[in-house]
Amino acid sequence: MMDVRPLHNEQDYDWAIREVSRYFEAEPAPGTPDGDRFEVLSSLIKEYEDNHFATTHGDPVDVLHFAIESMGRSQAELAALIGRNRASEILNRVRPLTLEMIRTISKEWNIPIGALAAQYELARAHA
Repeated sequence: MMDVRPLHNEQDYDWAIREVSRYFEAEPAPGTPDGDRFEVLSSLIKEYEDNHFATTHGDPVDVLHFAIESMGRSQAELAALIGRNRASEILNRVRPLTLEMIRTISKEWNIPIGALAAQYELARAHA
């Protein structure tokens, strides 16, 4: 039935990330076999991350850089969500994230709102 297994090490974790990322373009409906598999894999990944990775939530810009560098996202994808100039300004700490941007990024990239909503320093005062 489901070929899901516990995540004991980095190789297991990498496998689970690859498996769950297949569902990002078209998330399966809850209650279906694929939906159940997605839910179980997501839970296993979260538990592994909670237990093995430091969760010193960086500021929101650090979270976005992490998503771009480690989660297979890109600045172009961020720009498609919030606007090209805005994405660049946010990543360069020129412009703050707005609540609307936070909600959009959280929904589309599956990043907790809390990780994007913390206060952070801008490089220069926003005009």
